[in-house]
Amino acid sequence: MERGRVVVDASVIVKWFVEEEYSREARLMRDAYVNGILDLATVSLLPYEVLNALKYSGAFGEDELKDVTQVLNDFQFSMFNLEGELAVRAVEIGMRKGLTIYDASYVALAQVLNTVLYTVDEKLIKKTKNISRVKHIAEFEIGKIT
Repeated sequence: MERGRVVVDASVIVKWFVEEEYSREARLMRDAYVNGILDLATVSLLPYEVLNALKYSGAFGEDELKDVTQVLNDFQFSMFNLEGELAVRAVEIGMRKGLTIYDASYVALAQVLNTVLYTVDEKLIKKTKNISRVKHIAEFEIGKIT
């Protein structure tokens, strides 16, 4: 069986560490990755965003955040730097959709890799509603990996 590949943003990965709405779906995706069914691609900004969100959640102290840095490193996501075609597309999407370059980079990566971006970010979904590559984590199903 060939591994599917999807793009994930920080909003999904944060759900692995905190129990909130859509944490179950995010953990299903994590488990598919751990079990070799799915490859997770992302932009190199992801660890910064995840750690920042967890820091400001108030639920993590310094030692716990240090542990999270190791966990994120251990996952060995396919990470992409903002350069070349990815950078150009991120700027185009950011400008045309009124997104930050941070958010636009995830969308651009899904386009460059010809796959889907899964997110929990409702604002991102709303601003990209005509981009079929952007999906809410609630839509994730292991049997329908693109």
